[in-house]
Amino acid sequence: MRLPLQITARDLELSPNVEQLIREEAEKLESFYERLTGCRVLVETAHRYPTGERVQYNVRIDLTVPGAELVIKRQPHPDLWTAIQRAFDAARRRLQDRARRRRGDVKAKSDAPTGRVVRLFPYEGYGFLQTGDGREIYFHRNSVLRGGFARLDVGVEVRYAEEDGAHGPQASTVTVLRWGR
Repeated sequence: MRLPLQITARDLELSPNVEQLIREEAEKLESFYERLTGCRVLVETAHRYPTGERVQYNVRIDLTVPGAELVIKRQPHPDLWTAIQRAFDAARRRLQDRARRRRGDVKAKSDAPTGRVVRLFPYEGYGFLQTGDGREIYFHRNSVLRGGFARLDVGVEVRYAEEDGAHGPQASTVTVLRWGR
């Protein structure tokens, strides 16, 4: 990293062991993305109630890379070490995704096949789509992205990923391209 690591604690004091954990996790990030220029970590208490409820910890990580700043913030957790680990795990995934996009390893969405919904069983939660080569492929309600199953109708054009299911080919990650016929 070009800039030194910044660790900030709000409404709590960090022990040397916790600071060491943060430093070690931040050093590991550089192995996932070599162009990382800066890292700021904020650890704070999210909830502190006088009624005796457990304290929750928030960990926010701001990563600086050329051309962007990545902000990682996870849900509060009652265990400080777990909150730190989860935040750094998410930061690693974000940096790995960015590195893949830079290398061009991510498939373009236009590579996915398209088809049309030909049969739909809304009460049962599944349907069939017809591929470009005339085959019918099963899909389930949970395969339709962004909760679009309830709005599907016969004739809707979709993009999908094909995979082997228990009873033959099935479509996953179904995305609606064009509504209507």
